[in-house]
Amino acid sequence: MTKKQAIQLFQERKVRTVWDDEQEKWYFSIVDVCAVLTDSPNPRNYWKVLKHRLLKEGNQTVTNCNALKMRASDGKMRLADVADTEQLFRLIQSYHQG
Repeated sequence: MTKKQAIQLFQERKVRTVWDDEQEKWYFSIVDVCAVLTDSPNPRNYWKVLKHRLLKEGNQTVTNCNALKMRASDGKMRLADVADTEQLFRLIQSYHQG
């Protein structure tokens, strides 16, 4: 599986992404998207709380999210929760409904 990492900008904020050639889709760092959407001072904690709440509700989108290695702010490759475009839209809808 060939993967290509990139940084996308959304409202001048960085969102880490990975392109998967085999699946032919982009995966986005959920923590980075949370940072853009919420302006939370701690987007990692925000995602942790939201993920827990959605899992308790039986949200299948959260259950189906993957973890891929992405470059962290310290330059090391670390596992990060990611979502494809469809999953991301569903998570955003869940966030706005909650």
